[in-house]
Amino acid sequence: MTAVEKIEEQLAGLRIAKRSVLSEEPAYLLDIDVSKPAPSESPRFVAVSCSNKSIRVYNRETLNFLREYSSRPGILNGVRFAHACDSVVFSACSDGTVKCWDIRSATQKAVQVFSGYPSNVFISFDINCSDLIICAGTEKVEKDTFLVFWDARGVTDCASATKEPLGVYSESHNDDITKICFHPVEPNLVVSGSTDGLVNVFDINKDNEDDALISTCNSDSSVSFTGWSGKGYKQVYCVTHDEGFCWWDIARLDTEEPITLLHVLDVRDAVCVEKDSLHYLVGGFYHEKADKLFLVGGTSTGNVHLLSCGADGLSLVGTLGGGHSATVRSFCWGLTDESLWTGGEDAQLLLWKPGGVERSLAKKASMKIASSVQKRVRVHNSSLKSRKKSKPESGALY
Repeated sequence: MTAVEKIEEQLAGLRIAKRSVLSEEPAYLLDIDVSKPAPSESPRFVAVSCSNKSIRVYNRETLNFLREYSSRPGILNGVRFAHACDSVVFSACSDGTVKCWDIRSATQKAVQVFSGYPSNVFISFDINCSDLIICAGTEKVEKDTFLVFWDARGVTDCASATKEPLGVYSESHNDDITKICFHPVEPNLVVSGSTDGLVNVFDINKDNEDDALISTCNSDSSVSFTGWSGKGYKQVYCVTHDEGFCWWDIARLDTEEPITLLHVLDVRDAVCVEKDSLHYLVGGFYHEKADKLFLVGGTSTGNVHLLSCGADGLSLVGTLGGGHSATVRSFCWGLTDESLWTGGEDAQLLLWKPGGVERSLAKKASMKIASSVQKRVRVHNSSLKSRKKSKPESGALY
């Protein structure tokens, strides 16, 4: 058995290790992040953004509930821990801000607010690996779509201070920017995905937006998820709202080789799931030890499917059953202990580990919860139209 086969077997053998206690106000779990520990330590916290406009923070080891932060009346989009300080957590908000909370603080208020421009509605964001730059993506308002950048330094030293943007990119997308993902180790690289079908890679060290745009990859569909993969993370990939998958090698940009590694129009038709079905994709993660990209999908009844990606196509690695009772909306891959966190429309947060054993195996009944967030699927143009418009200052970020 090869090393990759062993890891795929390990993934297929993931079992429920922990399950959070249902809160008094059940909500869809829309995004999950695990705090980044110091090299010799274990992650301490798990944060979840919920459809009831709140962020919930749990103890990583016990899954005991610790804190809740509200964004009302705005809607939260995404949750991320800082890389160097595992008690600092961020989220983008539809009120045109990115908010920062400190778990060590007794206050329920944001310790810092990064404000956008008046018409901004943020639906995606990320913070780079050096914790220096925050980037948020907007919904399209009239003809405007922005990537907005802020300087994130000193975030815990300026209680309740509001920070203005460093600048924006405004010409590279022409519809809602649904996903932003900074490079795992190169702080100046960021990839963005949009309902316009484009996946753009930028080097934000460049002086202006035109120079910063390294590559534009067209998925021919509305992008729901983007990420980095491959050795040195020189590849990007995306999942689309109609369950398609695209995978590109950016390292081939200056070569004669095609940059497209794989393009699957509908993963539901391309993958055989015995005695079950694949209803949707949630996203993907890169397994460094296996040098392998995996996709996470599932069924409306709560089963989680793990798919292996190769140049020759996609294949089912394993199915995680008996955990969720409704659609899985979010996940987080734990690099340090090779565990998987999942959250769903059944309001449950689950930790899956190799050989995990849950004390109570009773499957929770499905709950009907009114969602405040709808999946964005829109008609879009497959080609980018250049245009001139009045906009905030765009250019060098440093």
